[in-house]
Amino acid sequence: MTQTHTEHYEREDGRAIELTYAEPENVVRGGLVVLHEAEGITPGVRLLIASLAGEGWLAVAPHLKGEPAREDVLAATDITLAWLVDHGVQADLLGVVGFDLGGTAALVVASNRKLGAAVSVGGQGGSELPALVEIAGKLTSPWLGIYGDAGDELGAAEVEQLRDAAATAGVVSNVVRYPGANHRFDADPKAAVEAWQRTLSWFDAHLR
Repeated sequence: MTQTHTEHYEREDGRAIELTYAEPENVVRGGLVVLHEAEGITPGVRLLIASLAGEGWLAVAPHLKGEPAREDVLAATDITLAWLVDHGVQADLLGVVGFDLGGTAALVVASNRKLGAAVSVGGQGGSELPALVEIAGKLTSPWLGIYGDAGDELGAAEVEQLRDAAATAGVVSNVVRYPGANHRFDADPKAAVEAWQRTLSWFDAHLR
């Protein structure tokens, strides 16, 4: 398994952040900003970063504290994107992916920045982040949303509202719902495998 590393990254303008990343062993296909869950950089997040690197992506997660506000998410993402560019990734090969709270954060980024592709796996609007339907209609990046409906996930009606809102944005989007799965699809291994393949296929299609 590809190793993950953590470093302190500081820009010339003084902006700085802690980053955890993993590099592909061979050719770098592009760069992905990974927005983590509320628990921070967990072993599961490190595994995700390493798995993406194993697929050829330079994957890097900014360390976000608690439930960040919209401005904090965008600021952290901007610095992380600059890190990827510093590491030789071309602008049209940049994407973002997030899980749970990070899924909502990824949708925020996809609605405020023009990237090659974005994927959200789970997530709802929290106290510091806007409701999903409010921002889906403002998408500026190709976006894939993957949701389960177990636990606190979105129900079928909410997913359809989200799909309809995203469709008005004028960029490519797709929204998929897995009945009975949670945001990491732990309750349904088959759904987890398919969701992972959908994620990889989305980046394959749009970052090339």
